[in-house]
Amino acid sequence: MNILAFETSCDETSVAVVRDGRELLANEVLSQNDLHALYGGVVPEIAARSHLEAIARLTDKALAAAGCGIDAVAATAAPGLIGALLVGLNFAKGYALAKGLPLIPVHHMRGHVAAAYIAEPDLKPPLLAAVVSGGNTLFMEVLDYTTYRMVGGTRDDAAGEAFDKGARLLGLGYPGGAALSRLAAEGDDTRYKFPVAEMEGAPYDTSFSGVKTVLRNLVHHAKQLYGDDWADGFDLPSLAASYQKAILDALVDKLCAAANALGYDAVVLAGGVAANRVLCARLRERLGNRIHIPPVYLCGDNAAMIAAQAYYESLDGVFAPMSQNAYATFDVEKALC
Repeated sequence: MNILAFETSCDETSVAVVRDGRELLANEVLSQNDLHALYGGVVPEIAARSHLEAIARLTDKALAAAGCGIDAVAATAAPGLIGALLVGLNFAKGYALAKGLPLIPVHHMRGHVAAAYIAEPDLKPPLLAAVVSGGNTLFMEVLDYTTYRMVGGTRDDAAGEAFDKGARLLGLGYPGGAALSRLAAEGDDTRYKFPVAEMEGAPYDTSFSGVKTVLRNLVHHAKQLYGDDWADGFDLPSLAASYQKAILDALVDKLCAAANALGYDAVVLAGGVAANRVLCARLRERLGNRIHIPPVYLCGDNAAMIAAQAYYESLDGVFAPMSQNAYATFDVEKALC
């Protein structure tokens, strides 16, 4: 089955074609980083308008690259920025209606896990998955391709959000996660102390608001004392490294604890933060060949992962009517229609 998929949940416009959930035929991605850099973060209205401008052009490119017939259409229906989601979902509806094809709605978090199926054709559930991105930090049992059970997740900020906001506090610009990681590579991650939150009765839950608040207070205090020269009072690479370490400690320790306690031999790390080399290295050191991480081009938001998951949703009979809505939030354990 050749599935044409659309991903517009945030600030990447993407159109892809994937065969039988595993074979990538085309994957077009257009980033909006330059548009949002001026504002230091994603502006929902700008994101939606950019999707509108790009989606038809990317569709033509993806179909030309794939060079095959299309059997079904899929789109991210949740979660995400509602205006952005509606662009991709409604375009998918129009294409499906015009061509007489079935429409498959896909949960964005399930899509991130499915990126690993493209990267490793032999990988299959059951497995434990961590989706770590700018908007989400979730630990989930993937019992089969469409049956998910939550194990843990963030109580407040997502890990990627903590990286981006930390980078903004340090004046590193947008998008900040990669910039902070590059700066941290030059520092000593034991120089400064940051808290790692623990939740009683919830051993696999995370919280990143506290570590972010500590960094904000350090920077704010330095600015009060030294004004524009506030950074002179810090070893900035070590400050970035120590901040990154606190975030990664929580992710690595809790994911490994869950994998061991629940007895999983296969653990998937997915989402934009999976591009962090230190995180990947630490998980490979702790979990060995149990850890599976998609290549960087499949870690960020992309339509290939949506097409991959859509194939398995279709096998489970998940097809949407033309009245299918988009949702800013939606339980990953539940079917979208």
